[in-house]
Amino acid sequence: MKKQFAVIGLGRFGSSVCKELHRMNHEVLAIDNDEFKVNELKNFATHTAVVDATDETSMKKIGIRNFDHVIVAIGEDIQASILCTLILKDFNIKQVWVKAQNDHHHKVLDKIGADKVFHPESDMGERIAEFLTSEKVIDYIDLSDEYSIIESLATEKVKGKSLADLDIRANYGCTIIAIKQKDKVDVTPHPEDTLNPGDLLVVIGHKNDLRRFQKEAL
Repeated sequence: MKKQFAVIGLGRFGSSVCKELHRMNHEVLAIDNDEFKVNELKNFATHTAVVDATDETSMKKIGIRNFDHVIVAIGEDIQASILCTLILKDFNIKQVWVKAQNDHHHKVLDKIGADKVFHPESDMGERIAEFLTSEKVIDYIDLSDEYSIIESLATEKVKGKSLADLDIRANYGCTIIAIKQKDKVDVTPHPEDTLNPGDLLVVIGHKNDLRRFQKEAL
């Protein structure tokens, strides 16, 4: 399902998130106070805006309150990052994800209500995009440009079905390499194993196949 995102701060990290979300065919509003950076992203975003993200009036004018997901990727200006996050939380944005510069910045963002705080050295732009666009993905490991491993939650859709019934490898080109059920972890799942809502599936495959598997099978 196509979603709407706003990315504030178009440095290297923000641009990476923006491009990946756009590549995944989601609607993206790219925001920065630097017109040059905004112009560079025009072909990788649905909409762009040259705006001071610490100006509440300007943020209202561009309709930021219409977005459920906003990523604050402002660079070295910690004060601007904090003020922007406060404005977004005051606007009751459902999900505000913010890049932290250091542990102190992280603590402040937690206290003012950021929904998720991440550090660019440990969270790649593509990984953030993958989390944002699927409620089922719990964890994500990039193996290469094309292949990944995901941890994904089983839903009511597969309740009582066995791996043989789903025939995931034949239908989606993916392989379930482990199943976590409550306190039990099965690293050698068998075709007769049945699934229940809430089971955690560890799946490996091509990124396109994994997305199709999440969308159609779960």
